[in-house]
Amino acid sequence: MPIGALTDIKPSQGPTVISLYNLFPSATINGAPSANSSSGQALATMESAAQKVLTPGMNFEWTALAYQENLVGSSAYFIFALAIFLVYFALAGQYESWITPAAVILAVPLALLGTVAALRSVGLANNIYVQIGLVLLIALSAKNAILIVEMAREGRAAGKDITDAVVHASKVRFRPIMMTSFTFILGVLPLVLASGAGAAARRSLGIAVASGMLASTCLAVLFVPAFFVVLQRWIERKNVAAVKTK
Repeated sequence: MPIGALTDIKPSQGPTVISLYNLFPSATINGAPSANSSSGQALATMESAAQKVLTPGMNFEWTALAYQENLVGSSAYFIFALAIFLVYFALAGQYESWITPAAVILAVPLALLGTVAALRSVGLANNIYVQIGLVLLIALSAKNAILIVEMAREGRAAGKDITDAVVHASKVRFRPIMMTSFTFILGVLPLVLASGAGAAARRSLGIAVASGMLASTCLAVLFVPAFFVVLQRWIERKNVAAVKTK
């Protein structure tokens, strides 16, 4: 029996492949942020457009890297806080003090100032590579401050005046700080000047770390001694008051 006796056959057009997502018919949309926008801003824009355009009964889901980014959310702030607390508790155990490590931790924002200024000047977004560089800067900026604070503590323990001890420490540690810092900055210059495939990721990491380290180097030798003097005097006044109370 011919098929035409049972039904009408008419040509029609349709997709070659019907894709499903969680057993629902779906369409895949690939996108990328513009040069002056971050991936988070692009995701928020796509979500806003989807909520306005999609009809009732339709929905959207993120997949691949976009899904992972939404899943992670704001955990980057938790990582930054955890890194700072790790450095702080390690120094608190080393110095046997809860206050002295603050002179080191206060040097971290100085490095972030350089990174923010560099990113704004070159128009780079705050992506995952920049955030990795910021975590690295926590250790690098703390290293410069530790060199000064450690020697200043030793001078104070030897009987020197607080100001004399920190000035002597700053002078003695100035050359090691400059040597190690600029050696590191020169070491990451290939990342800053990267070209070719994957250059954007390397430049983001290199510029963030190099600019932050440069700012930390220039500012730490000025502000860390002042932080130490203020905190050390506070500690000693607190100890004297505690002795008088007893």
